[in-house]
Amino acid sequence: MSEEYEPSVVAFLCNWCSYAGADLAGTSRLKYPDNIRSIRVMCSGRVDPVFVLDAFKEGIDGVLVAGCHPGDCHYQSGNYKTNRKMLLLRRLLADFNIDPDRLRFEYISASEGQKFADVVTDFVSTLKKLGPNPVREECP
Repeated sequence: MSEEYEPSVVAFLCNWCSYAGADLAGTSRLKYPDNIRSIRVMCSGRVDPVFVLDAFKEGIDGVLVAGCHPGDCHYQSGNYKTNRKMLLLRRLLADFNIDPDRLRFEYISASEGQKFADVVTDFVSTLKKLGPNPVREECP
């Protein structure tokens, strides 16, 4: 009997909005896949592209970066910078034989527990279609 592939996902969540949205999803007992591991960062702008590349190098199948909605960042412009960094990083991923759909950036506020659950569910579904991270197989 073969097991169904379950992708591994790392989520970088901003402390003020996205992490609180994830917490709301949990306290509201919303259903979403449990293959996500959250890392709380003070601001999505703090997510260095090297963190994302390292996650893929270590065999993670997908990376979710979530921040405050435009205009709501506690650090003024962190989410705008993140948006630009993630757009450029998606272009770079193809050069490393990594499908850009393995990286997702979303705006999720503290009151959007349902959106968090929906994003995670959709992202895991996308990753299941893509299959395992090809970099995992290349690294010893």
